[in-house]
Amino acid sequence: MDRALPPLSEAGVDPDPAVQFRAWLDEEVAAGLRLPVPMLLGTATRDGQPSARTVLLNRFDARGFAFYTNYESRKGRALAENPRGVLLFVWAGHARQVCVEGPVEKLSAAESDEYFRGRPRDSQLSAWASRQSAVIGGREVLDVRVRELEEQFRDRPVPRPPYWGGYRLIPETIEFWQGRTNRLHDRLRYRLLEGRWRIERLSP
Repeated sequence: MDRALPPLSEAGVDPDPAVQFRAWLDEEVAAGLRLPVPMLLGTATRDGQPSARTVLLNRFDARGFAFYTNYESRKGRALAENPRGVLLFVWAGHARQVCVEGPVEKLSAAESDEYFRGRPRDSQLSAWASRQSAVIGGREVLDVRVRELEEQFRDRPVPRPPYWGGYRLIPETIEFWQGRTNRLHDRLRYRLLEGRWRIERLSP
């Protein structure tokens, strides 16, 4: 598991977790990770009922981690009630994980419109066809709906559905985990305190 990786030390990581995340992500992409990057998104309702699913990281910068979905989906409803989430990246090839926690906000309509325009047309139609997380009578319901939408939007651009768009998770804590064969794994957690990032080592 160690595979000649350098130790994960406080002195060896960047003081900015966004820079450190980008460095690890670039290493994974160089090793064959395909983009966009999958990540596990955990949410909870107002009364604490948890749920998790895999989504795609569509954008990452100093502001946070962006993804897109149906606002009326299970995760969308949970975020409307309790706008906080957790993201987990698992990169087994390098025995690494990154866990990010923080509040979640909707992206602007302009940002969501721009991203939607760049999606393949089939994906645009699917966003209209699927009432994500709703119970349906069978696969044919979706197939019929797509055919109807193909006719409806024939010869014109497909607009973004009003119930579909982006979110950004704004990190308050980011933990970098690197495995060790002796099970004494390295865990460094960045916490945002009074506008500055503090690095703490956690016991494995």
